[in-house]
Amino acid sequence: MVYSKIIGIGSFVPEKVLTNEELSSIVNTSDEWITSRTGIRERHIAESGLTTSDIAAAAAKEAIKLSGLNLADIELILVGTVTPDMAFPSTSCIVQGKLGLTNAAAFDVSAGCSGFIYSLSIADSFIKSGKYKNILVIGVDLLSRITDYTDRSTCVLFGDGGGAVVLTANFENDRGVLSTHLHSEGGHNDILALQAGGSFMPTSLETLSNHEHYIKMKGSELFRYAVNYLKAVAEEAINFNGLTPGDIDLFVPHQANIRIIEATAKKLHFPMEKVFVNLERYGNTSSGSIPIALDEAYKSGRLKEGQLVLIDAIGAGLTWASSIIRW
Repeated sequence: MVYSKIIGIGSFVPEKVLTNEELSSIVNTSDEWITSRTGIRERHIAESGLTTSDIAAAAAKEAIKLSGLNLADIELILVGTVTPDMAFPSTSCIVQGKLGLTNAAAFDVSAGCSGFIYSLSIADSFIKSGKYKNILVIGVDLLSRITDYTDRSTCVLFGDGGGAVVLTANFENDRGVLSTHLHSEGGHNDILALQAGGSFMPTSLETLSNHEHYIKMKGSELFRYAVNYLKAVAEEAINFNGLTPGDIDLFVPHQANIRIIEATAKKLHFPMEKVFVNLERYGNTSSGSIPIALDEAYKSGRLKEGQLVLIDAIGAGLTWASSIIRW
């Protein structure tokens, strides 16, 4: 049996911080309103000129250094993102060029906030098949670039950042990705989407004036789907591996909203002491949220070798996914 073992991890967020107090001077809101409803106190915002590939490359460079591999050892680059540098070429190819990973194939994965787990699942499948041995997986988004800062319902939620892991084939023990579980349900384009700029709604003066190039979200509807689907996909992963909730050492959910996290943990009978939460400092960074949280959990000592970590996420599509990893 071969497992996809994480041997390197890294993350990067922009230096600029946007606090709730600063947001209240831009839009009709307050620190109390945001914190009580989301759990978010601040978020990192990319300065002009800083791109998705810049953040991805910085996180990847750290992960590769920790892995001990040479650049030539990386055979595949997967980037989960919904905010690529440009429509094409892919952000993964741009990252490849910036890091000099000349021996790697590269492609992007678009699965909303589930992008990192979707990318992890693809990497795990490639390694298990024997196609590749060493794969770089990145989750990154610059949601500030597609956020309407006149829309109070969305602008308080999102931030920028990314994280990366290096996976390698492990034949020695069961450390690594134990399983991944992917789901999607089309037909929910009105719940969470950025509709303009593609073939459905090409860019025009009208789409620009109507603010159609920004995130549109129906928060209350998404909340109901999120709690139910995140519970179900977490239980799927636990049951598939013959485990119980008590066997999980750390639950690292997508950092979207503290109410969603708390409600999901309650349904799964996870005490909050076993749940890693850092969204108060980053907000929702979409594909970047889980790898950023994993990096912090590992480097702070919350996540130790041999422990079982459960991750899950839900995003536009709708997509939702989970994975259990023996660290």
